[in-house]
Amino acid sequence: MTIQSISGALPLGGLQDASASQRPQPLGQTDRTAAPAFSERLGHAVEDLARAQSEAGEKAAAFERGETGNLAEVMISQQVSSLGFQLALNVRNKALGAYRDIMNMPV
Repeated sequence: MTIQSISGALPLGGLQDASASQRPQPLGQTDRTAAPAFSERLGHAVEDLARAQSEAGEKAAAFERGETGNLAEVMISQQVSSLGFQLALNVRNKALGAYRDIMNMPV
């Protein structure tokens, strides 16, 4: 796998010979069906986090009631939930820090 295949960048010589279908579209004419928007990705991530947390709670409650004896599965689901929450918290903190940096920029 090359960097060109990851980024989709054309080599410098290929920029002059690129067909119209390979050239990037102007800013206002991008195809929005190609990839989900940032808000959609963020919404799905929050839903996945909520699902993982509720699943961990259900597994812990089932273990406490004696319905399952698999403590390892309960602990793993709680760790997955905890790591997901920590990731969400760090992403929020980074976004808030970037917002504060932008707001403090001189105009």
